[in-house]
Amino acid sequence: MDASGPAIGSELATRPVSRRGALALLGGLGLAVAGCSGGGDSTGASPSTTGGTTTTTGATTTTGASTAVTSCSVIPEETGGPYPGDGSNGPDVLSESGVVRKDIRASFDGKSGNAEGVPYTIQFTVVDTDDGCRPLTGGAVYVWHCDRDGRYSMYTASAANYLRGVQPVDANGVASFTSIFPACYPGRWPHVHFEVYPSVDAATSGTGKLATSQIALPKDVCEAVYETSGYEHSVTTLSRVSLDSDMVFSDGVSLQTPSMTGNATNGYVSSLVVGVSGSV
Repeated sequence: MDASGPAIGSELATRPVSRRGALALLGGLGLAVAGCSGGGDSTGASPSTTGGTTTTTGATTTTGASTAVTSCSVIPEETGGPYPGDGSNGPDVLSESGVVRKDIRASFDGKSGNAEGVPYTIQFTVVDTDDGCRPLTGGAVYVWHCDRDGRYSMYTASAANYLRGVQPVDANGVASFTSIFPACYPGRWPHVHFEVYPSVDAATSGTGKLATSQIALPKDVCEAVYETSGYEHSVTTLSRVSLDSDMVFSDGVSLQTPSMTGNATNGYVSSLVVGVSGSV
């Protein structure tokens, strides 16, 4: 990674190797997805928030344009990492005007910079494990991840606040974001961070959080993306990390691995069922 990327090494040296417990201090710099195919899919990416999805987090049944989740588990709780931007470690993007948005590629509210890269639609289906896997009525998702240089806005790209946003879930529990595929930086498998809240009001005030977790991105998709222009630094970095050694995903990623469609030319769509306890 070039000198503009995050100074990851010193942070990694202070982190514990366990995923749970003390990991909450610094461990979660990213999401990774492994074991799902998609790199060779010739289907163009579509930002549709409805239709059939199959993920490792729960069984789904499609009727017409909607998807019913028939089985689900609570998403593993993970660290938000050192760059959450939710007010828990410095900057608070959740209080900024315009944070409730679908397209998170541009900076907003007076910040500068746009994130360039392979198009990536991040789709969550949020369900209540206490209510028979029905959609979490009124819920909201806050998502963030690094850019294609491995930098996090508001921190290592301090003039920007791109690649951060909040979306309410729809009647099917779906929240969808238009973004770019993140880089792979030293010490972590490629990943996306997210938090689930009971409502948009709760999300923008940073209260009542129901879950903090990460998406693990599939290896073949990462390899396909990193062969494109702008991601050159990620090729070598990806070859030096694995899910088995990753401090967040080494104890299992089945509930954090999305299904993916698309290709590196037109972009990708990931779909993940996120089970939360609505009574938390």
